[in-house]
This record gives sequence, structure tokens and C-alpha cells, in this order.
Amino acid sequence: MKQLRQYLLSRFVAASIFTLIALVGLYAFFDVIKELPRVGRGDYDAAAMLAYVALLMPGHAYELMPLAVLIGCMVAMTQLATTSEYAAIRTAGVSLGQVARTLLLFGAFAATAALLLGEFGAPWSERTAERFKLERTQSLVTREFSSGVWAKDDNNFINIDEMLPDTTLRKVRIYTYDAAFSLTRQRYAESGRYVGDGVWELTGVRDSTITPDRILVKDYPTLEWKSVLQPDILSVLLVVPEQMSAYNLFSYIEHLKANHQKTQRYEIALWSKLFYPLACISMALVALAFTPVQSRHSEMGIKLFTGICLGITFHFSNRLFGHLGLLYDWNPILSATVPSLVFLIAGLFAISRQEKR
Repeated sequence: MKQLRQYLLSRFVAASIFTLIALVGLYAFFDVIKELPRVGRGDYDAAAMLAYVALLMPGHAYELMPLAVLIGCMVAMTQLATTSEYAAIRTAGVSLGQVARTLLLFGAFAATAALLLGEFGAPWSERTAERFKLERTQSLVTREFSSGVWAKDDNNFINIDEMLPDTTLRKVRIYTYDAAFSLTRQRYAESGRYVGDGVWELTGVRDSTITPDRILVKDYPTLEWKSVLQPDILSVLLVVPEQMSAYNLFSYIEHLKANHQKTQRYEIALWSKLFYPLACISMALVALAFTPVQSRHSEMGIKLFTGICLGITFHFSNRLFGHLGLLYDWNPILSATVPSLVFLIAGLFAISRQEKR
């Protein structure tokens, strides 16, 4: 059984890797088409565009891992059925449960790979890709509103007009309010640079202290500003929540909660990040459920096509539930886990029916 397990695992790995490469290549092709209109802006030439697309590939690989596991396992099992190897395996006394355990083992390996890729590889490559593109196109990181980016830090409201890829801030305005929500101080700085330990060095500062009877204005060449806002928090503006690491998501959620801000989108992304690797296990079981028992080509073709359609449905329904959860304020855990749980239950049910036959 050990040799058989190794043989099956090698087939699953080879088919899944080939499928993943094909899917990532397809997404990269779409990325190239999307980026072509930007070529020629600043230093963003064709070589820079291809480098940017290459840096996006780990993120695509993470997103497509469950789908690649499903299609890869289905193709491998269909090939085994076509050559009658699967029939010989079952005739030799190997139960459906033993085959399922081998698929579960492969699904666990794929889940571990997805977890590592989603926590370390994809966030780093996505952040690096966006910084690289911004530097080459000589663009800003973000302008969420026409007035720039807004953040809250205790009783301070911070407005940042521009943030450069190296997290240098431009045109920073800090509005300080008292307990009665009256404006007591306003600071404007031409730029800001993070020096460590929660301290920013502001340059070209105009500091206005507001009292009931007058406004006292002072100018400083440089001024230290201590804030909970750090480059790690601001750098989330470079990456969509779905591509952030679980650690960064948790830290940013705590920051938003401390400032009484809405966390729904980031909580959904966090729970999706934690449960998404388990989808690889679900997809492996679904692949077994769609393995043809007989080697008729018509049956194999229909089952393979149906299984692939289900995998694509899962890929898009997983995103859809996240958006619906954000739109209708659903529980973040349910929004992140319902598609995976539904497919897992459906796969187990289909396997049990196949075993009864």
C-alpha cells in the first residue's frame, strides 16, 4: 500500500502542478493585456511590465491552488480510469476509503503549501509588485478620496495627501480634538519620514494651537510626531486585504478597532485566509466523487467537465460570498467558510453514495 500511495501521490502532484502552471499562465496573459495601455508611462517599459506581471504570479497561484488541486486530481484519476489502473487498484482490494485517505494526504500537502504561500509569498510579491509599478510609473500609492487618505489615531484625525512607495508622506495634516470634539490643534507638514519606535520626523511644519480667544502659530524646520500609525499599517494601502498576510490583517484589525472604525472587510479577509487552505482538502475529495467507476469515454468526459465547472463555481462563489458578507454585514466567519464547507459536505456525500454502489 505504501508503494501504491507514493505512486498515486506522484500522479496527483504532477497533474496539479501542470494545471496550476496553466492557470497562472492564463491569468498572467490577462494581466499583460490589462497593463499594455500603461506601457510607456514614466520608466514603465515592456520589460518592467513583464517583471510586474511575474511578481503577481505568486498571488494568482495562491488564489488558484484549490482549483488546481481539483482539476489536477480529476485529470489524474481519469487517466487512471482510462488505462484501467483504477479498476485494477479497486479489484486488488483497495477500498474507496483508502483512496480517499491518499487524496486527503495530498490535499493536506497542498493546503500547507497554500498556507505558506498566502502568509509569506503572495503578500511580499504583491507589495513588491505594486511598489515597483508605482516607482516606474512615478505614481502615488493611493488617493482614496480627492482630499487624500484619512486615518484616525486616538483623538487625532490625519490627512495624507500623498504617500510614496517608500512610505514617505507628503502634505500631512493632523487635526487634534478634545473630549468635546472641539478642534484644539492643527499641524501641517510638507513631508514625513518614519524614524522608528512609532516616531515620524515631519519637515516644513506649521503648528497652530487653537484657544477660545486666539490662534498661536509656530513654524518648525523639523518636528517629531509620535503616532500608532506605522509603515506596516500604511503599507496595507499597497495591497488589497485578500492578499495581505494573516498577521498583518490581525494587526490592522486591532488598529481599526482601537480607533472605533469598521473592520468587516478585513475580518472577512482574515477568516478567508485562515480557512482557504482547507479548500484544497475539500477539492481533493470532490475530485474523488467525480472519478468515473467505468472507463467509458462518454462518462469520463461528462464527469470531468462537470467537476471542472464545479471548481470554477467554487472559485467565484468564494469571492461572491465575501462581497455579499461585506454588503449585507454578515458574520465574517460564515462569509469566509460557507463555500468551503458546502463543497466539503457535498464531496463527502457523493463519495458515500459512490461507496454504496
